Amino acid sequence: MAVVGRVVGLWRYPVKSMAGEELDGVEVSWHGLAGDRRWAFIRDGQVRSGFPWLTIREHPEMARYRPRFAEPDRPDASLTLVRTPSGAELDVACPELAAELGTGVRVIKQNRGVFDTMPLSLLSTQALTGLGRLAGAGLTAPRFRPNLLVDVPGGEFPEDAWVGRVLRVGGLRMRVDQRDQRCVMVTIDPVTLCRNPAVLRAIARERDARLGVYGTTVAPGRVAVGDPVELEP
Repeated sequence: MAVVGRVVGLWRYPVKSMAGEELDGVEVSWHGLAGDRRWAFIRDGQVRSGFPWLTIREHPEMARYRPRFAEPDRPDASLTLVRTPSGAELDVACPELAAELGTGVRVIKQNRGVFDTMPLSLLSTQALTGLGRLAGAGLTAPRFRPNLLVDVPGGEFPEDAWVGRVLRVGGLRMRVDQRDQRCVMVTIDPVTLCRNPAVLRAIARERDARLGVYGTTVAPGRVAVGDPVELEP
């Protein structure tokens, strides 16, 4: 197998559209990173719609809510706590938290799978640099919410060539299934909450509206920052 890069960042997102939890290492199961995207908030009157979720698109301030697990190594068996922008820490299922996010908003939990298109998302630092050049902006990984950020010396957007291939990342084997189609959410800076439409315009114009890749687990295992990324034959 050829070593093509290394893991330089890991994130899970306990609550869809809230801030990510940066990790040094994590177990990855058939359903993705342990504890990833297990909770989501639903907008009032949207239960039967095709996209009922409350996200930073409708409520940018969600990016400043910081979820964590009371027992980080047992995310599916421990309390999920959310630190609000005011500094309070609430259980994710607390009615007070839902009320703070909007009238009629409610939370739901996914016990299997994730509230996302596919279980795993991967982005390269080279793709970030390449898109920043195209958009004329400095960009950081949290804007694009990857699970794995990898550094791949060489050209820009290396992950495009991995679609249909299998990667070995630490103890995980991951199949790269498709390029990640992007939406208006990537225009929002998760720190400043400022919108920059040039980011999405550049992805649409130069990248067929796609950046990074989605994947699924071929064999579960542990991944850690610093692990090699190997491309299987």
